[in-house]
Amino acid sequence: MTRARRDAWKGPLLLGSITLFVATPIFVVLARIGAGSGGLWSHLASTVLADYVRNTLLLAAGVCVLTTVVGVATAWTVTMCRFPGRRSFRWALLLPLAVPTYLTAYALTDLLQFSGPIQTGLREAFELSRGDYWFPQVRSLPGAVWVLSLGLYPYVYLAARSAFLEQSVCVLEVGRTLGLGAWRSFFRIALPLARPSIVAGLSLVLMETLAEFGAVEYCAVDTFATGIYRTFKLTSPHALTAAAQLSACLLLAIALLLAAEAWARRAARFHHTSTRYRTLPSWTLSGGKAILAWIVCFLPVAAGFLTPLALFAFKTWQAGDSRAREMFLEIARNSFTLAASASSIAVTLALVVAFGRRLQPTWPVRLMARLAGIGYAIPGGVIAIGILIPVTWADQRLHSLLERFSGSGAGLLLSGTVFAVLYGYQTRFLAVSLSFLQAGMTRIKPSIDGAARTLGASPLSMLRRVHFPLLRGTILSAGLLVFVDVIKELPATLILRPFGFDTLAVRVYQLASDERLNEASTGALAMILVGLIPVVILSRLLDQSRPGAVGSPEDS
Repeated sequence: MTRARRDAWKGPLLLGSITLFVATPIFVVLARIGAGSGGLWSHLASTVLADYVRNTLLLAAGVCVLTTVVGVATAWTVTMCRFPGRRSFRWALLLPLAVPTYLTAYALTDLLQFSGPIQTGLREAFELSRGDYWFPQVRSLPGAVWVLSLGLYPYVYLAARSAFLEQSVCVLEVGRTLGLGAWRSFFRIALPLARPSIVAGLSLVLMETLAEFGAVEYCAVDTFATGIYRTFKLTSPHALTAAAQLSACLLLAIALLLAAEAWARRAARFHHTSTRYRTLPSWTLSGGKAILAWIVCFLPVAAGFLTPLALFAFKTWQAGDSRAREMFLEIARNSFTLAASASSIAVTLALVVAFGRRLQPTWPVRLMARLAGIGYAIPGGVIAIGILIPVTWADQRLHSLLERFSGSGAGLLLSGTVFAVLYGYQTRFLAVSLSFLQAGMTRIKPSIDGAARTLGASPLSMLRRVHFPLLRGTILSAGLLVFVDVIKELPATLILRPFGFDTLAVRVYQLASDERLNEASTGALAMILVGLIPVVILSRLLDQSRPGAVGSPEDS
């Protein structure tokens, strides 16, 4: 076999190995559908499965509607209308992404519960008692819908605003010449054109909703995500199998969502046919319309970011975690070590996958790259179950093998270790870095690769000396996003972490579950501040998404 043919096989084999590594937990879960569970699955199906299905569907539908309304309305307002504060709202509307949804649930519940400051103030002001008035409950299905919508609408906002920025000025100007105002142009022209992008952003919202554990668990809503964790924690020897079967049901729903997303984007176009870009038309608002636009943009930011930030900052200043000095450094070190290790591994693997797809864009390679990035749509609890099954099996085989040859076993070498946690993070978050690097490589002209080959550069040398320097900023952005996602990840960490190994997310969850929100506020505030990093990156990327936008009147 010639050297060229050997090199042609190396890329797909390496990419296939990475795909098999990160996708194995998903295949394992699907393979457990028909396994025996000692009657536990039958018990779950006859008692709680219907509630899981109903609550999950209602939660997804409610979040879908609210995030669409809030995300699209705010995106159109800040893109096409001029009013006081518009320039600040363009990036401020992304700030709720910095707050994990379970922290939003903790904050709003603390403020709005019966013993909270708002209801207490109402009772004292109007001399009311329990039962004399109605007040919305955060710990309910509608409350969970509002909490998740406040944290997830930026996905729709990002997709919608990017689509509005990229739309043809000529089409919008034709609408203006026909007498269409801002909102009629929105409904009759801009919204139909932006629909594919909005659907893509909405699919991310739905996947995050299906994967959410901390917020819905705190809001006392039984969904598939909470049911999987509770089933796993049962003392039954068949608990792991039953949890895997619940996970398989959720995977089928996610597969339908992925298919719907692919269908929605089947005819999407990712480049502009014109080389000329002009300032987008805009409508100047004044008086009551300007005030209304300001309120529409301010309320999501206030409820989804400012309220949790102010509450946790106040509680940290007032009391905070009494053991912060004793254990906060250790917990922060654990979180930082996991996040840094996971982001480094994820960026490295994603770079290999994206480069392999660029070199050999055949359908098997594209399929493997797609499978390598499918884990982001899978809840962390499902991935953890899929990892525990093969890792536990491997531990048992290693234990038996060592016991046979040395007379003593080795205990747990893989399960319940940092290796299992990092493995879960790769399956869950490889897609984040992969999407960034694939997008970055599309901006590198193919002629550069041809010039490198002409000069005799090998694929590895081309990656190291040509692509890596050009992708340095993209690699940094992807690594930071994975870093922050790992900091916030809760269900996978809860299930896979070693005994006594706590992270910021686990510490905050444990304290908040015990109604010790004052102590949880210190870790929560730290997580919010860390989460601001990707928001800054996203806001800068979004402002630069339309060529010629920098320094133009649209920026004012």
